[in-house]
Order: sequence, then structure tokens, then C-alpha cells
Amino acid sequence: MTAKAKAWIGAMRLHTLPVSVAGVLTGGGCAAFYGSFKTAPFLICLLFAIGAQIVSNFANEYFDYRNGLDRKGREGFRRGVTEGDISPRAMRNATFGLLALTCLLGCSLIIWGGWWLVFVGIAVALFALAYSTGPYPLSHHGLGEIAVVIFFGFVPVVFTSYVQTGSWDMMPVTLPLSLAIGFMGANVLVVNNYRDMEDDRRVGKKTLAVRWGKRAMERLYLANGFIALLLVEIATALVVNPLWQLGALLYINFHYLTWVRLCNSEGSELNPILGRTAMLMFLFSIWLFVELSLR
Repeated sequence: MTAKAKAWIGAMRLHTLPVSVAGVLTGGGCAAFYGSFKTAPFLICLLFAIGAQIVSNFANEYFDYRNGLDRKGREGFRRGVTEGDISPRAMRNATFGLLALTCLLGCSLIIWGGWWLVFVGIAVALFALAYSTGPYPLSHHGLGEIAVVIFFGFVPVVFTSYVQTGSWDMMPVTLPLSLAIGFMGANVLVVNNYRDMEDDRRVGKKTLAVRWGKRAMERLYLANGFIALLLVEIATALVVNPLWQLGALLYINFHYLTWVRLCNSEGSELNPILGRTAMLMFLFSIWLFVELSLR
């Protein structure tokens, strides 16, 4: 693999993509729970979610570089544009080109969900850019975690379910699960901002970690996991076999152990913890998918 190809793969931030996949998997499980799983819209939702997250990752690299918010040799994963591996123009073109393709793909969901889904797609596209740019970049004002709960939790879970079932009757199960996945996804950003806190403070980027400090972010990470567990129990405790709750028990134990590692790590040592947080969320979403499909 060439150095240029490695740089582009790095810019996609593959270690974070399980976050977008988890929401769609959970939404697919909810549809299966109601006997309405449909392969075609499920796969389109999956590709749309992955495409939108890569767009957001590309936009983050390009706009943070353009606004002077990145520096060479930062603690986090290598930034191709900042390090000179990818030209700013190429990253800008890739961002908007992939955004256009992702939006076209998303438009096909109109077949199952109706024309009003265009507005949901527009909101997702705006979020992919607004996280890093615009008059009020979300990531620069401590709003990134809230945005993740909405766009990596509520939106993919609820609307993946809807385009398969065509109904809102599944909300008693889908809504709490969507928020649970959102809180799990927010923890990936918590680790990211926890690691980058000093770099972000120096360039005036006011993430939640910069505003609140490390101890508060550690508490937030731990609390998010327990809130997610509570929401999962609200959704599933009375409707699935109690044996499936083993998955929730395993999740919270691994979450606690990861939190302990978070509290005792700094700098680049946090990179594996970020990946582990995303993977734990992904594995739990697989468990939910199977649990809801086979209940």
C-alpha cells in the first residue's frame, strides 16, 4: 500500500466507524423485533451512515487545518492534511464529492419512507459539516457530545427502524435504545476530546473537555455507560428472555474496566482506549441485533 493510500485510509478514521454502524444495527434489530426487517433499506442505511461519518471526518481534517486548529505532531491519530500527506484542495474535493454521493444514496430511502425523509437527510448532511465549520462549529463550542447522541444515536436507530416498518409503533423499544446508543457514541468523543484537551485549549477550541476539565470528563464517561445500560433495560427488560441480559452485564463490566484505563492514561496512550470504546459499542449493538431478532 502506498503512503498516499495509507494517508487517505487514516483520514477516514476507520477506528471510529463502528459508531455509525452500531446505530444502524440497533435500528435493524428493532425492525426485526416487530417482524419487519428488510435487507435493502437496512443496507442503504448502513452505507449512508458510514458515508456520512467519513464525510464528517474528512471535513474535520480540512476545516481544522484551514482554521489553524491542528498542529504537527499532535497526540491524536495522524492528520494527513496537517502533516502534508494530503493536499487541502484534495481533501476539500473529497469531502464535498463524497457528501454528494452519500446524499444521492440516501435519497433512495424515499422509496420506503416517503419524500419527507429528504429533510432528515439534509439535517444529517448539515451536521456532517457543522461539526467542524459554519458560523457556530459544534465541536468548537462544547456541543459535540450532544450532537453525537442525536446523529449517531437517535437518528440512525429511529429512522433505520422506520424505513423498514413504516410505522412509529415501535418507539417504546426504539427510542430508549436510540438514546442508549447515542450515549455510548458520545463516549468515543469524550475520549477524543479528553486526549486533545491541551492541544485544543492552546488554539482556542472550546470542547466540553476544555470547558469542564479532565476529572469531569472521566465522570461523564462513566455516567454515560450506566445511563446507556439503564435505557437498554427500560427497552428490553420486559420484552426479551432474561438470559439476554447477560450482554448488558458484560457491557457494563467492560465499560468500567475501560474507564479505569482512561483515568490512568494520557496522550497517545488514549488512542487504543478510543478504539476500544467504539468497538465495545459496536459489539453491544451486534448483541442487541441478535437479541431483538431472536426474542
